Amino acid sequence: MPAGNSRGSLPISPSRRAEDADLHLLFVAGKRPDLPALRRFAATLPGLSISHAPASDRGVAEEPAWPGQPLWIELLSDGLTFDLAGLAPGPSCPFPVIEHRFDLSSLPGPASHEALTLRPGPHLAPGGASMPVMRALLALGCHLVRQFEALEALAWGPARSAIGRRFFESVTAAWLDGGPFPALGLTSFVASIDGALETIGLDFWIGQELRIEPPLAADQVAATRLGIRLVNHLVLSGGLAEEERITAPDGTRLLLRPARQRGRISVWRE
Repeated sequence: MPAGNSRGSLPISPSRRAEDADLHLLFVAGKRPDLPALRRFAATLPGLSISHAPASDRGVAEEPAWPGQPLWIELLSDGLTFDLAGLAPGPSCPFPVIEHRFDLSSLPGPASHEALTLRPGPHLAPGGASMPVMRALLALGCHLVRQFEALEALAWGPARSAIGRRFFESVTAAWLDGGPFPALGLTSFVASIDGALETIGLDFWIGQELRIEPPLAADQVAATRLGIRLVNHLVLSGGLAEEERITAPDGTRLLLRPARQRGRISVWRE
């Protein structure tokens, strides 16, 4: 399979919208950090600061807000701004929709966890969902995991996934350091009723979903391993505009073909 460098920049996917780029931080209920805790966190990292704090250290909103609006702050990380909402002692953010879990024994829910939401700041629009911004957002998620033990999982909206803290930090840090894209978590895989294996959330990154067709997908475990490699390949290349032939790690020749609407890439054994 063609190799690539994940440090390279990619075009912005037509479906990669800043409003979809919410990283939900799922804390043990009653353990969400407050503003003083976030000030201590920011002080530990060079290049990170709190650039705007409508929430005061007393947990009182110092700017007008609708009743019940979560307390929030703006973080400045290496010149990029991110909004972090849901600080204690105010209300938590709405709990995200989660259908898939990675390195978790069960799906987190609002009875056991409370959500903070980290998203690109409005000043980054219209490039708020560009690859450099996404990498910075996920790097900030890694730093938060390392700082707060009560942060047990992170949820990624486009994939409707929840990712255990250690797994998230491990695969994301490896990607940021030049390793493979974290396909398990930043995308999800589901079996279709006709026996194919399909991705959820890949369209956020490249504007296309991946579908491994039967009978290639008959072995779901092997198909998932193949899907992970193909997702990394497609994220590196920025998607697929024309039919492509590649060789799988086991020597199998594969045909990748984008649909006419370019919303899906189908994979067959050649």
